[in-house]
Amino acid sequence: MAANYAGLLADKLERDGSRREASAIRERLARVPAALVSAQLGAHRSPLGNLPVDGDSRLSTVDVSHPVLGEVQLLLPSALQARLQDFLSSVQHRDKLLAAGVSQPNRLVMHGPPGTGKTQTARWTAGQLQLPLLTVRCDTLISSLLGQTSRNLRRVFDYAQEVPCVLFLDEFDALATARGNERDVGELQRVVIALLQNIDALPDDTILLAATNHDQLLDYAIWRRFTYRLAMPLPDQDLREQLWAQFLGAYTPSPLSLSELAQRSEGLSGAAIEQVCLDAKRKAILSAKPHVEETEVFRRLGLTVAMNNGQRLHSVQSEIQWLRHWYPKYFSQRVLAAAYGVSQRQIRNAIEEENDNGDRGDESA
Repeated sequence: MAANYAGLLADKLERDGSRREASAIRERLARVPAALVSAQLGAHRSPLGNLPVDGDSRLSTVDVSHPVLGEVQLLLPSALQARLQDFLSSVQHRDKLLAAGVSQPNRLVMHGPPGTGKTQTARWTAGQLQLPLLTVRCDTLISSLLGQTSRNLRRVFDYAQEVPCVLFLDEFDALATARGNERDVGELQRVVIALLQNIDALPDDTILLAATNHDQLLDYAIWRRFTYRLAMPLPDQDLREQLWAQFLGAYTPSPLSLSELAQRSEGLSGAAIEQVCLDAKRKAILSAKPHVEETEVFRRLGLTVAMNNGQRLHSVQSEIQWLRHWYPKYFSQRVLAAAYGVSQRQIRNAIEEENDNGDRGDESA
């Protein structure tokens, strides 16, 4: 509002012949990015007003969080990090780009497997802009009364235009599934149309993020609405090593090889690696130890790999057999005995039973 009044004042001064003063005001306005003004408004506005609610249940259709600048850590492949920085710069310097006639809508869609950092990227972006994050769980936005869903959408998008924020549509495919499926009723197709219309009606300076694990399900018309797109892959070797270092942090024991952990965790998402580290650190804290145990990290990693591969390990014996098969170089009989608090004879019996049965003693999913 202050910027608008300043612009009107500059126009009036120019009409009155005070061109130098008008030019000074406009020059000053050009140096104040719109995102900074919005961030200041968001920082000083304690309540966010009445949040949009579902017209049927009266439950809120958005979750509000306030990511803090510098507190949200984000690790992405260098190419994605550069692309994300391009998006952030375009938001922060929108006025400058607008003056040059090269501005684009502040819209970014992220797609990729679960656990690859899409939600974390949304939180990081809101933190960098110092704006509240309004997360719309698209699967919960859909009302049991289908006609209510379009009205819910309208309320959310109207609210995002009134309050400085980052609007984040999570599980985007729940709303934006491709039209033309004969199993879809007409009302569901109208929801996609309503979504497209609401996106089109958004001012270009409204910051809109979306994320999906199933990009192949998105309607073809959705992609044209997003200027920036991030394909979030599973982490490669270098990124996995960085993730292990970040998530273990000060709890990393000196003999632990992060490179070896990165090699053994191929195919896992960043979220899965983080969970292994959290579990290992919790055990270290409860055992009053300053660092995680190397064996415990590899044990939990091996069990996570098993789950990721669809293996069901129902007993300690099946875990022992799986770990021995998964990483025999590390999980010797002595290491396994120490890890599970049993004798080496018991470990040897479990291994021999596996060999006799011709399998690992576990069940496939």
